[in-house]
Amino acid sequence: MAYNNAILNNVYNYYMTTYSPKTSTRYDTHKKSELRSIYNSIVKLNKDAPLYKMDTSKASKSFAVGIKEDARELRNVIASLGGLDEEKILNKKASFSSNEDIVSVNYIGNNPDNSEIPTYEIEVYSLASGQVNMGTFLPNTKPALPPDTYSFDVLINDLNYEFQYNIREGETNRDIHERLTKLVNSAEIGLHADVIEDGKGNTSIRLRSVSEGMKNNDTPLFIISDEHTSKQPGSVAYFGLDYLARPASNAEFSLNGERMASASNRFTIDKMFDVTLKGISSMEGSKTTFGLKTDVESLAENISTLTGGYNSFINSMAAYRDNFSGSQKLLREMNGIINRYRSELDVIGLNLQENGTLEIDTNELKQAALSQYAKEDFSSVRNFANSLVRKMNQISINPMDYVDKTIVAYKNPGKNFPSPYITSAYSGMLFNFYC
Repeated sequence: MAYNNAILNNVYNYYMTTYSPKTSTRYDTHKKSELRSIYNSIVKLNKDAPLYKMDTSKASKSFAVGIKEDARELRNVIASLGGLDEEKILNKKASFSSNEDIVSVNYIGNNPDNSEIPTYEIEVYSLASGQVNMGTFLPNTKPALPPDTYSFDVLINDLNYEFQYNIREGETNRDIHERLTKLVNSAEIGLHADVIEDGKGNTSIRLRSVSEGMKNNDTPLFIISDEHTSKQPGSVAYFGLDYLARPASNAEFSLNGERMASASNRFTIDKMFDVTLKGISSMEGSKTTFGLKTDVESLAENISTLTGGYNSFINSMAAYRDNFSGSQKLLREMNGIINRYRSELDVIGLNLQENGTLEIDTNELKQAALSQYAKEDFSSVRNFANSLVRKMNQISINPMDYVDKTIVAYKNPGKNFPSPYITSAYSGMLFNFYC
């Protein structure tokens, strides 16, 4: 059982690092009814699918997994622009900040169209920062500590970690600094360590907390000591690891004139805005305004995001063109979708390029948005987005349709039964890499 779990972990890690480098979104979760619909689609697909022999090369496996992930990515881009409801697609409200260097915002609310969203004014006095410990600067000579096994304890997030290391004969202070830095960073306990040089050849270890802001009662975010450690003590005092150079601090700002504080530089306001503080206001009374863009500006931004996601998908598929005929098939299908809406998309400034991507004519887009026929003109881009969602769902369910394969036999019409052949072939590719 332990061996099987190890294999499964390797498969999962390989998949996540190779094919899914981006974090999951809330659109990757599904209701029971959606999962049931996906299951029924797979059953029907398997029932009608012929028996075939696949290209089992590593490149072919990467292609199948890659196009499914690219399809998922484009679907999530469209979903983020107002959801997947055909009536609400591309209706996401866009936010603005008068000074992106000070405050960046993202609208996360779900308010009805007729509700009033206020505009906010914020003045930033200080940013939240983490704790910094700065060690003693030591020359690149033999340490004063005798060779032995040393250890020290780090208390962070109410958990205690012990680090053990050896000081060997012939090592210098710099050697030990660099080794301790690697030891702390590889542990990934919420601390970052680096070696600092003072310009005279002396080096020191700087320790910084990953988290920001103060805890209750001004308790340090981390404490380093070797008073009750299991190995030889003395290295904490010698290297100065326990010297608190800068305590953690909270962000301080005023929102619509009300003074506030936050333990993080990122927070939400009224469940409507995701706010990230990026800088300090240049002078007293200098305020940054943020809120919602107009419907026209929001729609233009959503169309720009949709276009970027579509172009990214097309370029990704084009990269497979020389090696996999399935990518040519998929590109032809995508071309068929866009040609269906081409004349309507031209009207609002979305122009099809020779390589299959879209280019936005900003002036035409603004004119179309201000036109009295805007509602009718922009319904076409919503229909286009809905068609893309349906296509991406189809690719996600059956990416094997685009993999090079040879059909061996067709099933007997009217007398076929559901089988897990296709889904097993797709899932098995991941495991075959290790088994």
